[in-house]
Amino acid sequence: MSKIYDVIIVGGGPAGLSAGLYAGRAKLDTLILEKAKVGGQIVTTDEIENYPGSISDETGPKLIERMVDQINNFGVELRHEEVTGFDFSDKIKVVTTPQENYQAKSVILATGAVPRKLDCPGEKKFTGRGVSYCATCDAAFYEDLEIYVIGGGDTAVEEACYLTKFARKVYVVHRRDELRAAKSIQDKAFANDKIEFIWDSVVKEISGEEGVVDRMVLHNRKTGEDTEILADEDDGIFGVFVLVGYIPETKTFENLITLDEGGYIDAKEDLLTNQEGVFAAGDIRGKVLRQVVTATSDGAIAAIQAEKYIEENF
Repeated sequence: MSKIYDVIIVGGGPAGLSAGLYAGRAKLDTLILEKAKVGGQIVTTDEIENYPGSISDETGPKLIERMVDQINNFGVELRHEEVTGFDFSDKIKVVTTPQENYQAKSVILATGAVPRKLDCPGEKKFTGRGVSYCATCDAAFYEDLEIYVIGGGDTAVEEACYLTKFARKVYVVHRRDELRAAKSIQDKAFANDKIEFIWDSVVKEISGEEGVVDRMVLHNRKTGEDTEILADEDDGIFGVFVLVGYIPETKTFENLITLDEGGYIDAKEDLLTNQEGVFAAGDIRGKVLRQVVTATSDGAIAAIQAEKYIEENF
């Protein structure tokens, strides 16, 4: 544990890779620790249309591959290790994995958030091929098709309204007989003639042929009845947008870093946390929009802030 890095970045998604790029360009000795596949949620996306400069056949894996090439060019070290603990009590921070105790002058937390899943048969198989967790990302792929939005909170109902700009019809499937969304949001949805509600229902199964979703089974929690949903013959496909919330990846530092009511890191535009020399970037931070473009922006800002912190304190 003799080496002391300038920056340790926890998380190898777009925020972490962007932070690594900016830290590497600033000649900071930088280590990125990622427990799983580099790239985060975006590597499951087959098409990207809303990232500035994306080419016509842009995919999540291609974008991440280029980002990794960039950090390699600037000498950033990337290790696949799961972070199991932190010690922020001293000026030199300690980040612990099963393999090593790493030291750094600053730490950037970019562990992200994962969409809450339905955990029904077919959901995982058809993720990115009919099942989506982001209306802003994937709405355009369902132009003039039918869409089923799963959820009844603010996000689900707001996104259902947004999806009507693209879809022929939007069905909101909610497990209760009334929405949890704010009254003003509900009123907007109820007034939209392209939105229809399916109450007291949960998704029992998602399936399809030829790699796309064309069938779903809904279970009514009150009557016990199962209803089979089939794609329109002319369409051959429909979209399922699962919008039942996100789970921020904060477990390893929840007692060290101040979190907001939703469990996200409470960091403002300067990306500082309550711990000196510790910054937050990407979906782990409480914010309005969680997209690749906002994650990369956070990463750049966090790295620049870390550089300033090191210059002033070491």
